[in-house]
Amino acid sequence: MTAFMLPTDLKIILLKKAKDSPATFWIIAINVVFFLIAKVVTIFYPPFINVLAFKPSDIIQGGRWWTLFTSMFIHAGMFHLFANMVSLMYLGSFAEKLIKSKRLLGVYLISGIFGSILCTLLSKPNIAGVGASGAIFGIAGMLAVLTPKLPVYLLFIPVAIPMWFGVIMLMFILWLLTVLAGLPVGNATHLGGLITGLIYAKYLQYKHPQNSKKVSDHYR
Repeated sequence: MTAFMLPTDLKIILLKKAKDSPATFWIIAINVVFFLIAKVVTIFYPPFINVLAFKPSDIIQGGRWWTLFTSMFIHAGMFHLFANMVSLMYLGSFAEKLIKSKRLLGVYLISGIFGSILCTLLSKPNIAGVGASGAIFGIAGMLAVLTPKLPVYLLFIPVAIPMWFGVIMLMFILWLLTVLAGLPVGNATHLGGLITGLIYAKYLQYKHPQNSKKVSDHYR
């Protein structure tokens, strides 16, 4: 669960047509369609969700490798889907304006896959996981480097905070929910996605230093 992390600079995002952020809106559409299909199919075949969900033990045993990909498009419930898609709509659309569609899609997919891989190494092997949050944390991690002072709203807190601090705080809050409330939060998956986003952002800064500086300076 990524919960809500929304940029306050919404003027470049709100009221935009899908054609202005094609990768983001296609990713959202695929997530919604997968969710609806899974809901219908599980009525007739309840184990269907397990076919697409990621489980570390399956990867360790050399099977069901496709779940590294499919799990980032499947969600456990309506709120899970809603929270992730709202975050993706704003963070993804904003990031897509900065790095363009192909790069945004690549960050999403690679972050989601690496999140699942790190989950394989760090999490309990028999606990299944689903959701786009690892991939979204990759986008958030990239923005934390490229636009560290971008003001964002976190969860239901009405006070804007810098992007870099928002990412750290959100990771801490989700970890607390796991420890104190026992919620099944994929912290290792989030961490894997975050690391991927951080590394890719540093690559962009190395590859395009002048553009990266202009973007960072704009949100000081």
